[in-house]
Amino acid sequence: MPVFTAAIDPVTRIEGHLKVEVKVETVGGVQQVVDAFSTGTLFRGFETILEQRDPRDAPLITSRICGVCPTAHGMAAALLLDRAFGVEGDTPARTNGRLLRNLVHGACYIESAILHFYLLSLPDFVAPLPMAPWIPAWNPGRRLDSGTAAQYAEHYKAAVGARRDAHEMAAVFGGRLPHSPGYIVGGFTAVPSAEDIAAFGAHLEALIGFTGSVYVPDAERLASLFAEYGRLGKGYGALLAFGTFELDNSAQPALLFRRGRLPAGGGTALDVDTSRVAEQVRHSWYVEPGADLPPAQGTTKPQHPKAGAYSWLKAPRYEGVPYEAGPLARMTVNGDYQGGVSVMDRHVARARETLKIARAMRQWLAQLVPGQPAYTHRPVPATAQAEGLTEAPRGALGHWIEVRDGRIAKYQIITPTCWNLSPRDRNGQRGPLEQALVGTPVANIDQPIEVLRVIHSFDPCLDCATHVTRLE
Repeated sequence: MPVFTAAIDPVTRIEGHLKVEVKVETVGGVQQVVDAFSTGTLFRGFETILEQRDPRDAPLITSRICGVCPTAHGMAAALLLDRAFGVEGDTPARTNGRLLRNLVHGACYIESAILHFYLLSLPDFVAPLPMAPWIPAWNPGRRLDSGTAAQYAEHYKAAVGARRDAHEMAAVFGGRLPHSPGYIVGGFTAVPSAEDIAAFGAHLEALIGFTGSVYVPDAERLASLFAEYGRLGKGYGALLAFGTFELDNSAQPALLFRRGRLPAGGGTALDVDTSRVAEQVRHSWYVEPGADLPPAQGTTKPQHPKAGAYSWLKAPRYEGVPYEAGPLARMTVNGDYQGGVSVMDRHVARARETLKIARAMRQWLAQLVPGQPAYTHRPVPATAQAEGLTEAPRGALGHWIEVRDGRIAKYQIITPTCWNLSPRDRNGQRGPLEQALVGTPVANIDQPIEVLRVIHSFDPCLDCATHVTRLE
């Protein structure tokens, strides 16, 4: 049988620049993907930009890595600096700072989830609105009856307003969105007032209503209508989460979503030791350092062209194993979801997670003390090393810093999309998305919308995943 090659370049309805190439062959009478290559086609400069800067610049600069999950980078950088600067203690200021960080970060989660399902993924399954910019578009088929299609169209429009409300809610404390200046070492810049708490709460209650009565049912309905996508897109099935949303002020706080990993095949969640994480670059446009380095020791030295390389994304591995990150990983590791690993499991888990976060935010909001500052001062250390682990809406996010002479000597970041959309590693193992695409049926090689459905279920963010260097 002939092998056809189809390239989606660029993949639209994502953040950043992505090319996905698939090889399609008829196997067992079914035309399907037999191989896949995920390519990050743009590289940027945040890790290099940070070198020799004041460490306190890190939250402000890294939050500009992405306009969809900026608070995640602000959070990771702030947590990292708290450890580097020695911010500790169970004080009212630390409590308000923790709560404000969680509330603005949670608002970003709600906004990102609504954006992902309705604006980025739903057009893969439901005919888009008959106007620009939704047309021209690939044909998603006509599986939905007219009433269901019309309801999805109305909910699509409502989701635009709900996403705006989530942005406005975050800005009550965050100052502005998407790039809030609120995340700083030692806490948060806002001092909550009773009026701000009430305004935030009004937005939150509306979003809890939308998520519970519209978003979750829509995701679950889509999963039933496209039941075959509950079997497609599994990939390796290994899941990893760094955990997020601190619930107390201790050095090892409890988390709303715990840190853990589930190897392929499931079982009991295991601990995560970041010293066992290493970035590989055999098929990435970077100089190979001679050994697979943990991120605290990692380097980012571009080499382009490079034989055998095809992506600006690195390939992070845990003990040499590719792991998937994201809402499904968080919910499964946490015991909140037992469905499985597939395209539809990702959508349903994300929707249910959004409702869980929104309800938790109601409790955090009630714990805020009006008028209580949320900042603890500490001087800049001369030397320090630290890591900041959290979760972006798309999955596990880690920042690593080394400070020398009061300046950033090294900064490294591993993003969720590097976990999910990595290229092959030195052992030839595909990245999680590449593996998830294998076996996907493709009805029309000229419009492989089935491939898009798998890609979009990961909610790729290539802005986060790419790097740049300065020319000598």
